[in-house]
Amino acid sequence: QSQLVESGGGLVQPGGSLRLSCAVSGFTLDYYAIGWFRQAPGKEREGVLCISRSGLSLKYRSSVRDRFTISRDNAKNTVYLQMNSLKPEDTAIYYCAASDYCHRPITEYSYWGQGTQVTVSS
Repeated sequence: QSQLVESGGGLVQPGGSLRLSCAVSGFTLDYYAIGWFRQAPGKEREGVLCISRSGLSLKYRSSVRDRFTISRDNAKNTVYLQMNSLKPEDTAIYYCAASDYCHRPITEYSYWGQGTQVTVSS
């Protein structure tokens, strides 16, 4: 069964950093774009960053462009989200999800993880 499992969340002070991991099993990571999404309490889920199948194309939210980096290691079946200069407004549950292309609407991402909590607070 296809599965994505997020890890690496936690509590961090403003300005700090976290690296989230998305471990993939049950499908070939090479064939999928992987997006990171987040959902804060009372808000809709939103896209943060996405990396294409080739790793050569990225889609990102402007508010995180200079702070977050997505990467993939297909040999390890893992996608990473490096988050630097974290702000309180980054607080959310972070999810990874798989699709064929990054530009699919959120409802067309095929597989989702269960999420990992990121809390940015002093």
